[in-house]
Amino acid sequence: MDKRDWQILQMLYKEKNITKLAESLFMSQPALTKRIQQIENEYKVKIIHRGKKGIQFTPQGDYLVDYAVEMLKRDTEVRDHLANMDTEISGTIRLGVSGFITRKIPPVLKEFKKRYPKVEFSLTSDWSNKIYNQLYNHEIHIGFVRGDYKWTGGKRLLLVENLALVSHNKVELEELPQLPRIDYNCDVKLKDMIDTWWSENYSVPPKVGIKVDKTDTCKEMVINDLGYAIMPSLVVKNTGDLCQVALKDKNGDPITRETWMLYNEDDYELKLVRAFIEFMEEISFQQMISKS
Repeated sequence: MDKRDWQILQMLYKEKNITKLAESLFMSQPALTKRIQQIENEYKVKIIHRGKKGIQFTPQGDYLVDYAVEMLKRDTEVRDHLANMDTEISGTIRLGVSGFITRKIPPVLKEFKKRYPKVEFSLTSDWSNKIYNQLYNHEIHIGFVRGDYKWTGGKRLLLVENLALVSHNKVELEELPQLPRIDYNCDVKLKDMIDTWWSENYSVPPKVGIKVDKTDTCKEMVINDLGYAIMPSLVVKNTGDLCQVALKDKNGDPITRETWMLYNEDDYELKLVRAFIEFMEEISFQQMISKS
């Protein structure tokens, strides 16, 4: 097997669906099936079974997946250490970034690339809890997560924003249970924050009229006066035609959401990772993304 085969096995084990995996790899389904059959022929074992419940890995298939994961990990470590031996800052830095920050980070990467032209980026965008898990498993060098995570490695606070009531026209807080609310998909920590605030202030559930997939779509719904939303303030920054009210907890303190940069301490020994962390400490991340 080569590196591509290791990646296919690892991804198939997570996806458990050949059609979806073929689409994500930009391969045809027959081509992907043939590649799996070639791996089976090479080792003279059956890797997977297809049944009503989808793909199931055989014991031999499980063993080969573990082998693939280990080989990919070793390959990454070799590449990192070879790049670390270079006199210049070079190599590929692997970043995991939560959804909203994904839209704000390109100017940061552009400035870092100007300083270190030989650097490349591998960026994954996902929910903060998944970015956290990727970092824990050493799949990425640095994670940008929103919310308070109990991380024992290196961490830097990047920005703090308020949780806000956002509406087209001014509304009073006591009116909210009677008004239509627009909800959106968000990470668990933000949902808990919103639900906690609501339960502390109201004895009835919110009147959710519309639920959308993204904060940007939610913002457009509010702009068109289809309801109010409860959102982190940076999402609606520079949207002058919306009313915002910073929410407070039961003690009267503003409810804030933090964005952190997390990394493993052993990765800090890599010159590329250390250079990126030091670069992030030099710039004002909050000011930079506020301009974008």
